[in-house]
Amino acid sequence: MEPNQVGALPGASIELKARRAQFQTQASTVDTRRRQAVCVRRAFKKYGGKNNPNIILDGLNMTVPKGAIYGLLGASGCGKTTLLSCIVGRRRLNSGEIWVLGGKPGSKGSGVPGPRVGYMPQELALYGEFTIRETFIYFGWVAGMSTVQVDEKLEFLLQLLELPNENRFVKSLSGGQQRRVSIAATLLADPELLILDEPTVGVDPVLRQNIWDHLVQLTKDGTKTIIITTHYIDETKQATMIGLMRGGKFLAEESPRKLMEMHRLDTLEDVFLKLSRKQNMGLRRRSSILSSVTGVPPDIDVDDEMSGEFGDNVSISSRRRSIAPPVLNDNAPELPPEEEGKSNFAPLNPQHMKALIWKNFLWMWRNVGVMLFIIGLPVMQTILFCLSIGKDPVGLKMAIVNHELNNSHQPCIPSTGCDERMYSCRYLKHLATRDVKYDYFDTEEEARHAVEKGHAWAAFSFPRNYTDSIVARIAEGKDAESWTATYADISIALDMSNQQIAQLLKRDIYKSFEKFAADIAEGCNYSRRATTIPIYFNQPIYGPEEPNFTNFAAPGIILTIIFFLSVALTSGAMLLERNEGLLERSLVSGITGTEILFGQVVTQFVVMIGQTVMMLVFVFAIFKLTIEGDIALVSALTILCGLCGMCFGFVVACSCENERSATYMAMGSFLPIVMLCGIIWPVQGMHPALRAISIVLPLTKSTESIRAMLARGWGMSEPAVYEGFISIFVWILVFQTIAILLLKFKKG
Repeated sequence: MEPNQVGALPGASIELKARRAQFQTQASTVDTRRRQAVCVRRAFKKYGGKNNPNIILDGLNMTVPKGAIYGLLGASGCGKTTLLSCIVGRRRLNSGEIWVLGGKPGSKGSGVPGPRVGYMPQELALYGEFTIRETFIYFGWVAGMSTVQVDEKLEFLLQLLELPNENRFVKSLSGGQQRRVSIAATLLADPELLILDEPTVGVDPVLRQNIWDHLVQLTKDGTKTIIITTHYIDETKQATMIGLMRGGKFLAEESPRKLMEMHRLDTLEDVFLKLSRKQNMGLRRRSSILSSVTGVPPDIDVDDEMSGEFGDNVSISSRRRSIAPPVLNDNAPELPPEEEGKSNFAPLNPQHMKALIWKNFLWMWRNVGVMLFIIGLPVMQTILFCLSIGKDPVGLKMAIVNHELNNSHQPCIPSTGCDERMYSCRYLKHLATRDVKYDYFDTEEEARHAVEKGHAWAAFSFPRNYTDSIVARIAEGKDAESWTATYADISIALDMSNQQIAQLLKRDIYKSFEKFAADIAEGCNYSRRATTIPIYFNQPIYGPEEPNFTNFAAPGIILTIIFFLSVALTSGAMLLERNEGLLERSLVSGITGTEILFGQVVTQFVVMIGQTVMMLVFVFAIFKLTIEGDIALVSALTILCGLCGMCFGFVVACSCENERSATYMAMGSFLPIVMLCGIIWPVQGMHPALRAISIVLPLTKSTESIRAMLARGWGMSEPAVYEGFISIFVWILVFQTIAILLLKFKKG
């Protein structure tokens, strides 16, 4: 060996020992993992399909000791937020393991998500309409604190974070002040593990140092652990350990001082830059990277595990010789029981429900204008429906050619009594009671042209000897000549392009002729039965003699308005909370999806009762729509349909990522329900295949049920009525179950 090489050995040995120090091994046991505040092993997370996966975490290992401040550093998009979401149990890994505070996130008794973890997301995740104190009360109640305890902590946090008066609204604060309120809400319940995602963005440097000083003070007794992400790399010098993250992997995981000493650099930013460049060199194999960093040849005989520099799908030390002495299996300590923590497992936590319901009602009170509009909207829609739908058209123009007159300008004066003159004018007098208007023409061609141009809906033509032919037809009966019958007819050409107008006009023409014939019979002392069609309609068993479309459509319209307004209200409220990070923050705090849904149900239910009462008052008390049955049953079914709409709104909110897709889903369901549920057309008139689909839709049976109560006066003893209640109950359970499952399992 050459002399210069011999002389270099002591220095090289010291440097090698220093480099080896960062790679202290961690025995690959459950015991070791439970003793850490957070332990992540071989974490792999991707989005997208198999053909084009977007890998977020690529075999990542992470170890956060209890009582440490752990700085997680990395550029935007490197996977920090996804990693934190997996740690708090809001997302699942595709593969790998995570242990938090001795248990696996989401397991029974782990307390994660729950009060053991304080989570501050990147989003502000605060209610702008609340004051600072109200914000603290909500998050304090969620964590199980009393109002007195919240007020005791409030003053300290206001001073620590230099916040303004507790009665200031969050939306009136500056961006930096809002971030500090978010930090305070995380610190409020004194959790064991604090996870702060970019907490010091937009914060004054002096105040940033005060926050760090407080975090250091919190961890002094070793009972609290803090994970903090930041863009300010050098501020993490006060951290116990930092993890440098890039491209879903860790470049290094060590104390800031040791990293700078090992790489002989003055700033962490320079260390990060050096390691990033080394990663870009394309050193894929762990053994090559390890050799370049430590100078130790690779060895594959060791089964231990650690998280270290350039850790990937297995830890860096899994292929290097262990420096620590081996532990014999015979003397291995017995595994401790899994830490139970504070288990608040219950279907509905009363404290959580209190916080959620109070929060929802307070939000409504602070947005009173919006709530008045929401409550009044169904009333406005009902008024529009009652004023615009189902009324007989009036002012329809008829083109009249009356050859009993000398010309179109001669007045048409009807006869009275048994005066056998101008029967054409007498008939037109009865038709005029149906609110139609007449335009007189000299020829049939002119009258038809008026209809063709859209100036009239029908062209009437009366023969010159119309009155004489009617008299002869009555007098001669079966002996009347054929010409007599022909000239006793009124020739009518209708515009049938609008079915509703044409059918109603036909009805008016027939009804007017019946009254015209009865008028002549009465004036000439004929038997009225002789002038009518030999079919007699008795008093209807249900409904009026001339039913209107308003009474037919009203039940379905009422239910549709309530149903889809509830869909819009609940899905909008849920999406608002989710997109602003409020839903995620509440779930990490330990609130369950079931509690969130039931909290919304309670508050929205109160709103819906107000909507229902006001709408039914306008429909039945003001517009006098037909109601033969029990108004209590009608109200109950209407409220249940609104509740069903709320549950469907939860499904929409839980299924969709944003307001646009939620709008598409809600609108896509609106038209099929309206068309197929018998709301605007009888189910019996549908195609047999669609009729089978219609039966299982939410509003079909309920529409038939409420229609039977309103028009027939039926009660719960009739199948048509109670089937509607059963159907809507089943759909409520189906939608609510789907929503709960989506909230529980849709974690990415």
